[in-house]
Amino acid sequence: MRTFFLGGVLSGIAVLSALRADVAELWEERLRTVVAVEHYVETETERRPSVSYGTVIDENGTIILPSIAVNARSTPSQLKDFKVYRAGSAESAAGEYLGQDPLSGWHFVRAAESVRGELTPITKFVGEAREPKMGEELWGIGLRNKDEDFMPYWMSGRVSLVQSLPMRTAVALDEVTGPGLPAFDAEGKFMGLGLTGFGESFLQFSSSDRGGLPVLMMNVEESAALLTTPEVLPQLGRVPQNKFGRPLAWLGAYGLEPVDAEVARFLKLGSQSAVVFSEVVEGGPAARGGLKEGDVLLAIDGQALPRFRPDRGVVQFVGREIVRRKPGDEITLTVLRNGERQDVTIALGDQPKLLREAERKYFDRIGFTAREFVHDDAVARRVNPQDANGVVAHFVKPNGPASTAGLRTDDWIREIDGVGVQSFEDAVKRLTDIEEDNTRAECVVLVTRSGETAVLRIRL
Repeated sequence: MRTFFLGGVLSGIAVLSALRADVAELWEERLRTVVAVEHYVETETERRPSVSYGTVIDENGTIILPSIAVNARSTPSQLKDFKVYRAGSAESAAGEYLGQDPLSGWHFVRAAESVRGELTPITKFVGEAREPKMGEELWGIGLRNKDEDFMPYWMSGRVSLVQSLPMRTAVALDEVTGPGLPAFDAEGKFMGLGLTGFGESFLQFSSSDRGGLPVLMMNVEESAALLTTPEVLPQLGRVPQNKFGRPLAWLGAYGLEPVDAEVARFLKLGSQSAVVFSEVVEGGPAARGGLKEGDVLLAIDGQALPRFRPDRGVVQFVGREIVRRKPGDEITLTVLRNGERQDVTIALGDQPKLLREAERKYFDRIGFTAREFVHDDAVARRVNPQDANGVVAHFVKPNGPASTAGLRTDDWIREIDGVGVQSFEDAVKRLTDIEEDNTRAECVVLVTRSGETAVLRIRL
């Protein structure tokens, strides 16, 4: 974290003159909208603590956390002992993990009833729900670490850019809030939610390299970028119905790429934004509806795709348009095929089992976790999901027998002791027999990694 005490005071003095309300009152009221959330991740070999910062969204003590708050490889069953801390407090209340919303990416947690009276929903400070203006001074709250009782501190900065990425995002000259925490205007109205992943590019010079090397510096505890309030508010009601965020709509088409300017001119699209479908899953919703590989998407339900800069934003826009719908909903795609426009109407399906839903089992003596092979594994390896079998090495114990033999995380295990693995249950049964047989000195697995196949001899 940057040194903020002197810089923060000077920046704070600058913004105080712009505020049209009592600063102390604004500060104390809005502190009640932010919390720190601690939880533990139980892995195969350890119990690891994690702390993130979140914003209160309703009177039920519901809290939203940024997507990075939970490791994408963790399944909800590994997430334990959620605790909610108020800003500046060493005391905690219990929290319940509700799940992740696939559209916003937020994780939802609900604080115990005992602490809800001390929390204030961010919606109380919405006002007219407008976007920040260029040059407008915004301020927000940062939280120190647990060993400092999550002490809050002031941040502020002027808006230098508002852009669609594809969601409307405001970027300030200085950090204005923490990731997942709110930012406010001079009157204390909610103006947006801090984003993660925005870094600054620098050039690093040395005596041996006069040309300079590009370096990306990223502040993981503070943010100069925020999702604007009009983008945030419609998503606050998307509290997951279950920990996996289902129901999840599925199109069954992958490999979307934006059409660049040169290709657009060749296709006579002018300034029309477009994306190309490079892969359509056989038997999936898109294929059943008539979508084909190479189709160029121009519009969804009659609305032309908006333009974004960079143009990669249109791919995320299309993905969000699918996720915001439900399985069974019909969606009409206007595509360009062989120089002609035509409409394709698709009934969206139910998303196949996700990686975080996959069954898994750890074998300590062998030294790895076998995970069920799911649809996303087949897509990543460009194989037909209907024909795929085997299991995936989800975790490999460092310096364990499997690791010593050369097994790596995400290796696709196709055979065990020379016999093909037909299913996850089949793999578990055979690995369990090996694990429990104390007379066994070794086992042999055939794995595929980056298209290459290898035979590994694991000495137990």
